[in-house]
Amino acid sequence: MLKVSNVSRKLKNQSLHGPSPVTTFGPKACMLQNPHAVMHIQDPASQRLTWNKPPKSVLVIKKIQDASLLQPFKELCVFLTEKNMIVYVERKVLVDPAIQSDESFAVVIQKFCTFREDLDDISNRVDFIICLGGDGTLLYASSLFQKSVPPVMAFHLGSLGFLTPFNFDAYQSQVTQIIEGNAAIILRSRLRVVKESREKKARVDEKDIIMTNGDSEGSRKALQYQVLNEVVVDRGPSSYLSNVDLFLDGHLITTVQGDGVIVSTPTGSTAYAVAAGASMIHPNVPAIMITPICPHSLSFRPIVVPAGVELKIMLSRDARNTAWVSFDGRKRQEICHGDSITITTSCFPVPSICFRDPVNDWFESLAQCLHWNVRKQQNYLSSEEDEF
Repeated sequence: MLKVSNVSRKLKNQSLHGPSPVTTFGPKACMLQNPHAVMHIQDPASQRLTWNKPPKSVLVIKKIQDASLLQPFKELCVFLTEKNMIVYVERKVLVDPAIQSDESFAVVIQKFCTFREDLDDISNRVDFIICLGGDGTLLYASSLFQKSVPPVMAFHLGSLGFLTPFNFDAYQSQVTQIIEGNAAIILRSRLRVVKESREKKARVDEKDIIMTNGDSEGSRKALQYQVLNEVVVDRGPSSYLSNVDLFLDGHLITTVQGDGVIVSTPTGSTAYAVAAGASMIHPNVPAIMITPICPHSLSFRPIVVPAGVELKIMLSRDARNTAWVSFDGRKRQEICHGDSITITTSCFPVPSICFRDPVNDWFESLAQCLHWNVRKQQNYLSSEEDEF
């Protein structure tokens, strides 16, 4: 009889497929279960939105300081209030003088529920989200929810719009379809990132000046982030190469010497990563991408690893300078010796509402936004020309 050793048991506890994503999004939304799913992994084309109860609240996210969005924002908010929806709006959006000076819109503003980023928790109050702007508004919406994310409907009112499949022209019928639960969704995986840093101990000298001792071991401080696109570690303002060690499941796999490294989701593969030479991966593919930024090596190519691995990034012992890290382009901070960045796949994806379906929407974005494989067609070769 075959026996499984303790080492084998330990290895079997870890899945390379990553954690199973939650299928409930916010207080009322969930994924419609497919009875024909194989091994509980649904065909991405069959992922449909449904509601446990009719949605009553909606968060409207508008790109700040964009005059072109004022009229669509007002029209949408009027439409939602007429449907007796509770509308949540960030407080700083209403500070815009163009909104405050509109007396006809003042009646609608009085019905709003407002919140402040990092101060008010709205995670259990919002049934779904509507974004007005570009891809940045969707990334911002993701950052507001560190656990379960309500379904997100993104209108293309920005510059690129790779993640925003809806045009605003038919917003009334499209929003009505969402409220009725008639839509396909795509689960965009996120990265769970933990930054651990060593807090230096401080001492006070005879002049009451606080001094830090870099050699003393202080307490550990941990910050956690949910990242939709990518984690970027770079050399910052230093003129030296960044020199960071990259660990996978506790094993050192390489040292990155260059301008930095990008760790991205499949959704982020069409952002900074593709500009650095990475492949574009469909968001339904469970994977994590590792892409060097201008590596000082001719053989350091971008790689794709299983979604279930744990990555850790630390400054190399021989690094001449510190490094810097950012999360979806925000929260930029310094990485010092002894600090670590631990990255795993999150079990809280962003349920992004599709215009048609996950596959067609993605290829449409590749064609319209990135002009993928645009080339003048080769002329037909006639039989007479073929003879020569």
